Amino acid sequence: MSAPHGPTAASGPAAVALSAVPAERARTVAARTAAALCVAGREPARPLAHATTGAGQVLLLVPAGGEAATAVDASPHRDMSGLLMVSDRAPVPLRDPVRAQVWLSGWLTPVREGDLRAAALQFAEVRPAGALLDVGAGTTLLRLDLAEVVLREGERCTEVGPADFAAAGPDPLLPVEARMLTHVDRCHPEVLRALARLLPEGTVGRDDVVRPLALDRFGYRLRVERASGHTDVRVPFPRPLTCAGQLHAATQHLLRAAGEPGAARTRRA
Repeated sequence: MSAPHGPTAASGPAAVALSAVPAERARTVAARTAAALCVAGREPARPLAHATTGAGQVLLLVPAGGEAATAVDASPHRDMSGLLMVSDRAPVPLRDPVRAQVWLSGWLTPVREGDLRAAALQFAEVRPAGALLDVGAGTTLLRLDLAEVVLREGERCTEVGPADFAAAGPDPLLPVEARMLTHVDRCHPEVLRALARLLPEGTVGRDDVVRPLALDRFGYRLRVERASGHTDVRVPFPRPLTCAGQLHAATQHLLRAAGEPGAARTRRA
């Protein structure tokens, strides 16, 4: 059995906040690539790509002759209810890799022809998908006007207001998270051992395995795997980061706090 809300470590009096507000977490999950689109009367299908623009508009890129585009075109007012499900998976191989999911439901409509260029540019700023070059021919750009946003983390579901979702932004470490965690997992076991020393006593058993689970502006999340299941724990930074450029210094601070002699020599991934 997993424990999604396991113990956390503190790294000083400034570590007062351990996670972002739900709207920011939902925006971060929505920025992941693994997604399925459901429309009434059709089997779920993967969109070619999806993006939440800087203004919080959800856009979907689908095949022009596919089920989603066909269903929307055939609806009386060229709009219909839809649900986009996005999964957040850990970038390293784990027994239970799904960290969170977000369900975005609302009304699907085609982006108007006069707005296609601007919408495609906004899409590309977030996710530069090659299929955007075929919009208006082989691909169709749909807009999802949100009515409901639900964030699922472990066994907990949190409803996020569409306006709050639109106003929030994804975690600033999102662009580097996968690369950093993969690098640490493959090349720096000493970093994981050092971070584990910052956890409360008894969190890691002699036969447990510590793996990197997630990284955000508030700190590292580790997975402690054992034969009977796992526990997820957080090692927070002294203060939340505002950009990826602060990550190296914040990690060095944690390694020094753990007494890691090689802290100064750890290279950025």
